[in-house]
Amino acid sequence: MVLKKFFSTIDPYLKLIRFDRPIGTLLLLWPTLWALWLAADGIPPYKYLLIFSLGVFLMRSAGCVINDIADRNFDNKVSRTKNRPLAQQQLPVANALIFFVILMICALTLLLFLNILSAKIALVAAFFAVTYPFMKRYTYLPQIYLGMAFAMSIPMAYAQIQGTIPVEAWLLFIANIFWTTAYDTMYAMVDRKDDEKIGVKSTAILFGDLDIVITHIIQALMLLVLLLLGKKMELDIYYYIGLLVTLMLFVYQNKLLRTRKEENYFKSFLNNNWVGLVIFVAIFISKYH
Repeated sequence: MVLKKFFSTIDPYLKLIRFDRPIGTLLLLWPTLWALWLAADGIPPYKYLLIFSLGVFLMRSAGCVINDIADRNFDNKVSRTKNRPLAQQQLPVANALIFFVILMICALTLLLFLNILSAKIALVAAFFAVTYPFMKRYTYLPQIYLGMAFAMSIPMAYAQIQGTIPVEAWLLFIANIFWTTAYDTMYAMVDRKDDEKIGVKSTAILFGDLDIVITHIIQALMLLVLLLLGKKMELDIYYYIGLLVTLMLFVYQNKLLRTRKEENYFKSFLNNNWVGLVIFVAIFISKYH
């Protein structure tokens, strides 16, 4: 009975941070791992793996909480989000705010284990994460803003391991912005009809009937930047095989998107977890063998 009451109490908080839907955490974690492996020229120190992985989880969780606080009056009007805890008034907004502050304090505590340059970048990343939920009110390009937020761990990793941010870090940074913009546009395509009704902006609305074409142009730009990265870092054939597999995954996503079904928009978005994994494996093998 006590356990049942405990789980019923914490369940809204777990849903608030999407604990049951880890895809967002994974999409943030993969580029972090790419950067750690490339910056370390192989397996990075385990303490950095732990610190950055915890940072990813905490910042993604905090981002979800502030997003739901900001969108609580919109979410109950959107099919995909109408069952979120704040939209259903399963807990007070004040409690969600306190939870957000606790998550941010935990995340910022990790800065004590980072050098000055990496910690400064982390503060910038925190600003992007906190302000992102409000961008959809003012611009049709919140996906690009999210891409910048999700890519901040890349210069952080280089700053921590190498003490500087070389050209290859910025190439990876740009590639990740392209990738995030593409997959988050797919995500926004799911909500497009509801978003248009309530006045929320997105690249899916901006691109209109050209959404699929433009999304795949963005993916092509991501691959181009990753090719330049491979040349710059003199990565071997395994890396390029990984990029070829990534291209095949993008082709599969294109096939899903062209059905013009909302459930396939979401499947295409979820498929990007495999993209992140494939690129990581390509980097890992290229640096390890």
